Amino acid sequence: MDYERYDRVRAVIWNGNALDLLDQRVLPLQQTRVICGDVGEVAQAIFDLVVRGAPAIGIAAAWGLVLAARRVEAGSGSEAAAALVGATNQLNEARPTAVNLAWALRRMNAALASAGANWRDVLASEAAAIEAEDLVANRHMGQLGAALIAAGSGVLTHCNTGSLATSGFGTALGVIRAGVAEGRIGKVYAGETRPWLQGARLTVWELLQDGIPATLIADSAAAYLMSTGQVQWVIVGADRITANGDVANKIGTYALAIAARHHGVKFMVVAPSSTVDMRTASGSEIEIEQRSESELLGYAGQRTVAEGVRAWNPVFDVTPAELIDAIVTERGVVLRPDAQRMAEAWNGVDLS
Repeated sequence: MDYERYDRVRAVIWNGNALDLLDQRVLPLQQTRVICGDVGEVAQAIFDLVVRGAPAIGIAAAWGLVLAARRVEAGSGSEAAAALVGATNQLNEARPTAVNLAWALRRMNAALASAGANWRDVLASEAAAIEAEDLVANRHMGQLGAALIAAGSGVLTHCNTGSLATSGFGTALGVIRAGVAEGRIGKVYAGETRPWLQGARLTVWELLQDGIPATLIADSAAAYLMSTGQVQWVIVGADRITANGDVANKIGTYALAIAARHHGVKFMVVAPSSTVDMRTASGSEIEIEQRSESELLGYAGQRTVAEGVRAWNPVFDVTPAELIDAIVTERGVVLRPDAQRMAEAWNGVDLS
């Protein structure tokens, strides 16, 4: 397929000296880029949601470690790894739920462990490889996921899982891009995704750049939309997939899965293998990030509720495996995931 036609946005760019991030807090009204010159700025950008989406966070963290290495004097990779523990922890703590962040940092440190005096070059090469492999994986996942969809289907997606959330093309949005290109998807709906409105601000804007029409809906309209028969698949990404097939993703995903099951709508999760966490048995063991209640009490710096009102703001939820019809990674498709099927799919695969 013509990938360039359906993939025109880049959120994370390494320019050789610094990390150049498209500021996703101000899209679509402004297209501003934030330049990060040290590891602290990268960690803050991850925490502040300048960069977001599990794969993009992992890529940004990898380059953050490259920036941190500039302040380290070491004769070997193992010495450098020891000196970079503080930077690794700083990046790891920026967003605890998305497993790609920890995965990317583990991979970077593993590359360091066997490096010699050229450890800085090794570190930069590993970050570049993480980024390049993500793009290849996304394009392959797009084809695998699209193959599950009958021609002319309507789909609903949640949050943003496209080029803005990855190195390019996207995970769930990559399936949608491939499905549109192949004529399998006739209509795309996007939920607004409160409270940060990633669907409203990012997903429909990103699809617009590629000439893909998308219809925005309120999150609370999703179940009714399903009841009308206009949607055959819900397609979402993931921030962590556990050994039994449970999936942590943006808050609201669980509600969509429940509504989809009730209405006979299929539910697909699309994520790279770096999102699979076979060390975690089930979703009940996942740390769910809690963000400031101010994100619910106002918008764009303007308070919208009465003084004295309190809020609860988990930004992820866990969808049980039994509500998922397919998990798609670049390694293949797991249908009706459970602990046994996940174990079979990932038997012998090194996810460290």
